[in-house]
Amino acid sequence: MKNIYDLAIIGGGAAGLIAAPFAVQLGARVAFIENDRIGGDCTWTGCVPSKTLIKSARVAYQMRTASRFGLVPVDTAVNLKPVMEHVRSVIAEIYSHTTPETLRNQGIDVFLGEPHFIDPHTISIGDQMLSANYVLICTGAHPFIPPITGLDMTHHLTYQNIWDLDVLPNHLVVIGGGPIGCEIAQSFRRLGSRVTLLEGGDRLLPHDDNDASKTLAEVFRNEGIDLRLKSNVERTWQIGGDVHLTVAGEEIVSDALLVAVGRRPNIDDLDMKKAGVKYSKQGIQVDRNLRTSQPHIYAAGDCLGGFQFSHYAGWQGFIAIRNALLPGSSRGITDQVPWTTFTDPEVAHVGMTEGQARQKLGDDVFTNIWPMKRVDRALNEAEDTGFIKLIYRKDRKLLGVTIVAAEAGEMVNEWVVAMKHSFKVDELASVIHVYPTYSTASMQASAAILVKRLLGGLSGEIVRRLAHVKR
Repeated sequence: MKNIYDLAIIGGGAAGLIAAPFAVQLGARVAFIENDRIGGDCTWTGCVPSKTLIKSARVAYQMRTASRFGLVPVDTAVNLKPVMEHVRSVIAEIYSHTTPETLRNQGIDVFLGEPHFIDPHTISIGDQMLSANYVLICTGAHPFIPPITGLDMTHHLTYQNIWDLDVLPNHLVVIGGGPIGCEIAQSFRRLGSRVTLLEGGDRLLPHDDNDASKTLAEVFRNEGIDLRLKSNVERTWQIGGDVHLTVAGEEIVSDALLVAVGRRPNIDDLDMKKAGVKYSKQGIQVDRNLRTSQPHIYAAGDCLGGFQFSHYAGWQGFIAIRNALLPGSSRGITDQVPWTTFTDPEVAHVGMTEGQARQKLGDDVFTNIWPMKRVDRALNEAEDTGFIKLIYRKDRKLLGVTIVAAEAGEMVNEWVVAMKHSFKVDELASVIHVYPTYSTASMQASAAILVKRLLGGLSGEIVRRLAHVKR
């Protein structure tokens, strides 16, 4: 017998977990389908474990560098097993809020198994069958494994299985200088591993501002990471427990290899052709409202092949349900997606980078860089590496913001609001910020632009004369 639902959600990651409760609140009967573990990459192999490990690594680093705070440094060997046990305990705590039982208690019907489309409205999960008036596909993504000679015969790690380690590698080689590679490389270096980071491009974090990439590269080298840019791996092979690879003819030997060169959408096993949904290797094709080639089927999150962030996937999941179940529609695709790479310092961004702005607008691009060395809270905490860069036009339109700072991920959020509501670049100068906080940097950077505008040219001369008259 076939169950009939208002909505079927395929994929239990960030997008699905936001979409399902919202749909139930709107009165829909919801089928929630997951073929692996509810929570997706974010809970099990991405955001949650990586940020937990980053914290442990930061504490270890602060212990070794305690002299910065007038304390006696403690250089102790790290036992990775209890560290990873801590990581797994945090995963378990967060997962406890999204178990099948928890979702069922919210009125969501949970199906665990591999889904396949039978036709545009019918889905099979094992020996069960259901139909739905609307479908949301949010199946996430998986690690991309590059076609390096010998890699398929060489033991290597990805972000999915590195959390199974219980022994700290003596030498970890990381292929890929994007967010995942950078976060893991710095964490394992701080925990005590020797780390070699190989990036084929000419800089780290290629989607971030060039100044941010330069700052992070300097930090990594200062911390003892063997960073090699423009370094493509030619081949790999295994001898016993050692991994061998060649780069520009040089042989590198390590006991652990992490491959972190991107992700690819999970779309191959759904039989979407039977549903009439158009897709390619890059992802599922949707319009600006997240509707696929089938008007009743929507898609959201990493399976689209665009920005791959949990917060973006969750936002899209919400928008997709709004568009499917409520009158009218809202845009579910935006180029103003904020993100943060949680290295130390963190690298946060929203809008355009300086390079993107200059390529699009030429000379009508201005920047103001405020160094964290001029931010009192950063000096208090000996975390003064970095800057905030504001990118704007002559008419003061805010184009983008890059922040490199210890708390950049927290600092960037007010700039996300500013861009959404079309604030001028100097408007935050008039907003009182709590002192001393890292966010004071945003007010200071904005105020510097405001003061320059007010005191420059003819208007500045008038302001100065008025001040003189009042005295």
